[in-house]
Parts: sequence; C-alpha cells; structure tokens
Amino acid sequence: MIQATQLRPGMIIIYEGNLYRVTAIHHLTPGNKRGFMQTKMKNLKTGIGTEKKFRSEDRLEQATMETRKMQYLYAEGDLHTFMDTENYEQMSMSAEEIGDLLNYLLPNHVVEMEFFDGRPVGISPPSTVDLEVVDTEPSLKGATASASYKPAKLETGVTIQVPPFIQIGDRVRVDPSEGTYLERIK
Repeated sequence: MIQATQLRPGMIIIYEGNLYRVTAIHHLTPGNKRGFMQTKMKNLKTGIGTEKKFRSEDRLEQATMETRKMQYLYAEGDLHTFMDTENYEQMSMSAEEIGDLLNYLLPNHVVEMEFFDGRPVGISPPSTVDLEVVDTEPSLKGATASASYKPAKLETGVTIQVPPFIQIGDRVRVDPSEGTYLERIK
C-alpha cells in the first residue's frame, strides 16, 4: 500500500478491483483546506479514462507487475507484435493498449512489457529515446538555444518542438513520457 502523495504517472494501481494506469497527477491545496491529489487514470481493461480525487492520507494498492524485456518487431494493422528476448515467444498488443508510447517505437527497439497475472497490460516507457529528425524548417543563421522552438517531424511520424538550430538528419534525444526534446545527439 502506498500513500496517494506517492503516485506517479505511469504507475499501475488496483482501485475498486480494477487495474488503472495513472496518466497525470496534480497536488492541490485549496486555501485553508486539506490537500488532495487530482489524478487522471486509465482503466487497463476497458481503456476508459477517469479522474479521481484522493486525499493526501489515502492509501492505495500498487499492482505488482512482472516485467519482461520484449523486442518490438512489426505492426500489422492495429496489432503490434513483440518478441520475448529470452524465450523468443511472440505476442501482440493493440495500438490502444500501447498508447502514446507507440509514437516513439521503431522496429527492433527493446522495451519492458508489464504483465499482471500472466497477461500483458502495458509497456514501461523508457526514460529516453533517440530518433532522427526527418522534416523541419531550415535553421536560421545565428540561431541559438533560445526560448523559441519550431516543430520537427521525427522518423516515427510524431512531431515535437525543438530548438531552432536542429536540422533535418540530426538525431535528438526525446523523453517519451512527456513527448519533449531533451538534447541533440552527435
């Protein structure tokens, strides 16, 4: 059991008998009242998102997950096939089950897949992913890492905001949980 203040995005909890992935958290302290955690969660069975307020002192059950290293192989329609790197067993997950992380997956990437009672329930996002920029506006002469950003399309098809000095062909490090640019890779 964990306190509500220990919830983090990506955690999987058991709430009202169902598995939920926490997608967003905001700690709020309104005026002179007690603080609470405003959470957005997604039911892993139905895929339906919900919002719930937990008092800071509420205790929640964190699901015990088994993780396995799986290699992303290919997509066939809405199904995406992964292979266990130890026993070469293959299994498929739908795009809905994978979620936004799908925007940062390339074939042959190794990810950690989460299992609950022997059934895959999701993928732990890696802390960083290195991807190539395939389309962006030309860099401006004398542009530095200032507060202005420009859109850049990555090799997976997702578009993120990057500093003005980034050019087509550059490799960038991205935080897949936030979808944000971190740094340029040499």
